[in-house]
Amino acid sequence: MSDSPYIVVVNEQNFATEVIEKSNQVPVLVDFWAEWCGPCKAIIPVLNKLLEKYQGQFILAKLNTDEEQKLAGQFQIRGIPALKLFRHGQVVEETTGVQSERVLSEMIDRHCDRPADKLRQQAMLAHTGGETAEAITLLEQARDMDPTYHVVQLDLAQVLIDSQRFDEAEKLVKGLPANVQADSKVSELMAHLLFSTVAAKAPALETLEKTLAEHPDDLMAHYQLSAIKVLAGDFEVALDHLLLLMRKNRKFEEDAGHKGLLAVFTLLGNQGLLVNRYRGKMASLLY
Repeated sequence: MSDSPYIVVVNEQNFATEVIEKSNQVPVLVDFWAEWCGPCKAIIPVLNKLLEKYQGQFILAKLNTDEEQKLAGQFQIRGIPALKLFRHGQVVEETTGVQSERVLSEMIDRHCDRPADKLRQQAMLAHTGGETAEAITLLEQARDMDPTYHVVQLDLAQVLIDSQRFDEAEKLVKGLPANVQADSKVSELMAHLLFSTVAAKAPALETLEKTLAEHPDDLMAHYQLSAIKVLAGDFEVALDHLLLLMRKNRKFEEDAGHKGLLAVFTLLGNQGLLVNRYRGKMASLLY
């Protein structure tokens, strides 16, 4: 193994200090291995590349499972190599078997402090305080500082959505790599973009409610009201309006009811009693 200063051999005596406590400062990747394990040796070049790349942004802790059977049992190690990433005293991610440099790099990146993070924090404070233009400038600086740190682009897209700069936000998100776009956070952001765009074109809530009282078949009013309710966190009412759209006219706004239901499910994490109930109602209309 490399003689990197960012490697530590851990055992029962120093685990709390070298892994638990140190993970409050930087991520600590614990490599559970054994001398007889071929795959454990196969992953060594990958780990060496990561150590060279990150230069102390994470620590690699080597734990020999034959010598430290109690720790191996405590962490329920069933196969090796097993890699567990610790941050702030907890296991935040884990994997088993030989992994590629890309997979492990992405795992570490999700928990590393990066130079752009300070600008991100400043930007979100500015945005919360009403200084949105300053927030956008700071996020653009953070993006230029670390172009591959895609969470910055997502922060920027969210601020653009909040500023009703919808086209810019959509273009920004669609320009992200395919693997990033597949992330659930991006799906949630796009769902938020959908409802924000619809709500921005809607009249006042009182006007919509009056319109529907007088014209209960006004599909656009139902759609706009659903968007306003989603943004207000009143998901059940929003789902009722979207279900009505789907029942009344699948061609309205290119099946807005169905798409809207799926978008709300996304915002709710695609789980829970509300999602299950309305997914069943949607299925009855589909099939």
